[in-house]
Amino acid sequence: MKRKRYSVEQIVAILKRAEMGTPVADLIRHSGITEQIFYRWKKQYADLESDQVRELKQVLEGNIRLKKFVAELSLDKSVLQDVLSKKFPGERS
Repeated sequence: MKRKRYSVEQIVAILKRAEMGTPVADLIRHSGITEQIFYRWKKQYADLESDQVRELKQVLEGNIRLKKFVAELSLDKSVLQDVLSKKFPGERS
């Protein structure tokens, strides 16, 4: 079965429809998700509003960018240490 990817906005919209009184069984059938996924989303995104969703998305994108930056810096540091150890053998502690 093909997996669908839902954006955070779409997830919040599905959860809002559930809060408005749409039966969960109808929602999961219409959305093509399982009951387990619905309740996982509800636990994670239940109290979010649209502005909070945008803020969460920005924070997650910022975290990804920072993780890449840290990985690149760690790689640069290890390369420089390797070069220094070859250039000056025995002087490192």
